[in-house]
Amino acid sequence: MLEVNGINVFYGKFQALWGPSLTVKKGEIVALIGPNGAGKTTTLKAISGLIKPSEGTIMFNNTRIDKLPPHQIAKLGIGLVPEGRQLFEKLTVHENLLMGAYLKSKSEVRDTLEFVFQLFPRLKERRNQLAGTLSGGEQQMLAVARALMLRPSLLMIDEMSLGLMPKLVSQLFKVVERIRDEGVSILIVEQHVESVLRMSNRGYLMEQGRIVLEGTGDEMLKSDYIKKVYLGV
Repeated sequence: MLEVNGINVFYGKFQALWGPSLTVKKGEIVALIGPNGAGKTTTLKAISGLIKPSEGTIMFNNTRIDKLPPHQIAKLGIGLVPEGRQLFEKLTVHENLLMGAYLKSKSEVRDTLEFVFQLFPRLKERRNQLAGTLSGGEQQMLAVARALMLRPSLLMIDEMSLGLMPKLVSQLFKVVERIRDEGVSILIVEQHVESVLRMSNRGYLMEQGRIVLEGTGDEMLKSDYIKKVYLGV
């Protein structure tokens, strides 16, 4: 479904990505892990079209997308849950969800609203509440739900657990698995290394803008390097 091939990305003269390659197949959850500043968010931004690689290619369902603007990439079926949620705080929950569905017809919006309210019943209860007044957990639910309003075939999630209590993080991970079971492939950047690898089909470890390790979720969890550096075992 997604093929990232040897992309280099610069911020001015600073090189953030040094040729990483990764793939996401249909029906997979793929984890992208690594320390802060490793280039994980930059990778998602490059896939989304928010920044452009200077070298390399990005293919999505056999279409090259690394030269396309973000709205065209979204229209092809790639949704992004950005780090820090980035909600429209002075709009209601319902209005935020509609913003995520700006490419969809009224009938599609109605059906998708029903779908996201099944995933997140609390958002249905809060639909007329301003997004900025929600709790941190509710805001994260809204960020995921807003991206799902696009009805993406690939959902990218950047640091979903940031600042949330462990119990809520566990609940959100279960929702991610439900989303995958609905036929949506997922590429997730996450600091909760053990939890995200346990639910992922495959994983990639990124350090200093490079992919330094890859494998199935189980293989990554058994890696002596990941145990020592990221799990403290």
